[in-house]
Amino acid sequence: MKNENDKSDRRKFLKFGALAGGVVLLGSAIGKAITPEPEKKSGEKVKVLTADGKLMEVDGCQMKHPAANKFTNQEMRKGISGKKFVMVIDLARCANARKCVEGCQKMHHKQAPTEWIKVKRMDDAATLTPYWFPQPCFHCDNPPCTKVCPVDATFKREDGLVVIDNERCIGCRFCMAACPYNARSFNWGEPIIPQGMEQEEYSIEKSFPAKKGTVEKCDFCPDMARQGKLPDCVTECPNGTIFFGDQNEDTVTNGELTFRLKELLTNRAGYRYLEELGTEPRVYYLPPVNRDFKFEEDSKQHNTEDYKII
Repeated sequence: MKNENDKSDRRKFLKFGALAGGVVLLGSAIGKAITPEPEKKSGEKVKVLTADGKLMEVDGCQMKHPAANKFTNQEMRKGISGKKFVMVIDLARCANARKCVEGCQKMHHKQAPTEWIKVKRMDDAATLTPYWFPQPCFHCDNPPCTKVCPVDATFKREDGLVVIDNERCIGCRFCMAACPYNARSFNWGEPIIPQGMEQEEYSIEKSFPAKKGTVEKCDFCPDMARQGKLPDCVTECPNGTIFFGDQNEDTVTNGELTFRLKELLTNRAGYRYLEELGTEPRVYYLPPVNRDFKFEEDSKQHNTEDYKII
């Protein structure tokens, strides 16, 4: 088994501009993304992979990103061509810092108690130590939620994502009943729109602005992927717990470490939660062995649910 920390070896295969150092470089955009504008400085440093395979850091203002809203509704429903997005969660790294939850809520303008990512306490057996289990939407390849929607408001895209179009959603909540993972939530009240964003045009890929009487969930941040960025749940985690990438390119990264997907899953005995349901999730887990942190629970700090695998 190869050393997972050997970052240089594992980055040699990154030819298409895979997710490396906190950014996804999509297709031919690698050579065109960086434009010289030395007079502008945003202060935000972005790591990019050049066409010759070198990792470099540039100022965020030098990155040209397509605006998500420039794509038509039909294009956003189709997805990003040539991609099959996938997530890997390393349970050995999770210490219930909940920064993934906070990053997701900030990114999508959500407030408690709404959480698109839930961090659960898992007890496999009474004799074993519990561990923390981050759970987003699994973006199943065989999603039961899409099959029951009477208006095609929730659908499966070509890039693997299961997305919701709130302009079509009628609030019947059939999809919520069909989801075996309880990954969806319902807007019972009028969502709070941040000041200055009241007139923003609705985008399927941003899941914003939210609407009362509609269903919502983790969307894998497709608007970020179009911009060549990782989801905030990935970059905000201080422990590098969540890896994101493209299955077609066999690559995942947490912004610091980059691996071949198949090799990582094979070497670390990766699995999918409740595989027996036949939903074929696009989220994989690495078992909590040789953990980076001992299990600690602070009920005052963390509002988590207790779950047992039966």
